[in-house]
Amino acid sequence: MNSSSATPRPRPATPAAVLFDRDGTLVEDVPYNGDPAAVRLRPGADHVVRALRDRGIPVGLVTNQSGIGRGLLSWPQVRAVNARVSALVGGLDTVQVCPHRPDERCACRKPRPGLVLAAAERLGVPASETWLVGDIESDVLAARAAGGTGVLVPTGRTRKVEVRRAPCVADDLRHALRMLLGGVPRRGAAGAPPSAHVPRRPPQPARGSAHRRAPTGDDRIRPTGGTS
Repeated sequence: MNSSSATPRPRPATPAAVLFDRDGTLVEDVPYNGDPAAVRLRPGADHVVRALRDRGIPVGLVTNQSGIGRGLLSWPQVRAVNARVSALVGGLDTVQVCPHRPDERCACRKPRPGLVLAAAERLGVPASETWLVGDIESDVLAARAAGGTGVLVPTGRTRKVEVRRAPCVADDLRHALRMLLGGVPRRGAAGAPPSAHVPRRPPQPARGSAHRRAPTGDDRIRPTGGTS
């Protein structure tokens, strides 16, 4: 069989919305950062966000910020940092934050799907047509758990096994942009990674459970319990 008759690798469909992880993806990772002055964009971040918005594609931010639950950060600090990120990239259409510690077993902390589902609902787009760009496997898994698609942009903290398992891997944010817009075939597996590496959408806690919590964001989606 010659190469012209080979089945081409599928290309990703143009997304209805694109979500980005914050630390390590849009900005340099500063652990538990509560200082807007310490925010530094990753190379290409502003170009990529502006390019998507110029094409009419909504753009959002979904970020785990357990420093709030650990008592290391306040909500005003996190909102100030997120506002700085939004200003540097030219604006974000939604910002969704998980404030919980890992041991709280919330429904929003990535790799669970809550942040992605909340962002898609806020933007008025199907979660299944939403893409999430991040630097670690929990970002990819959160996208898939919500029915969407994840793109991994590895950094120095991304484990090699995570890169091997990811269905879509981009060399950098500009490469991710071309992938999102359908200009470059997927790198890595042609379909989803093996099921052993992609958990099904986690069971949701029963109504009224203490663990049933909503993500919150700078666009005023608040967690249960009235935290602001």
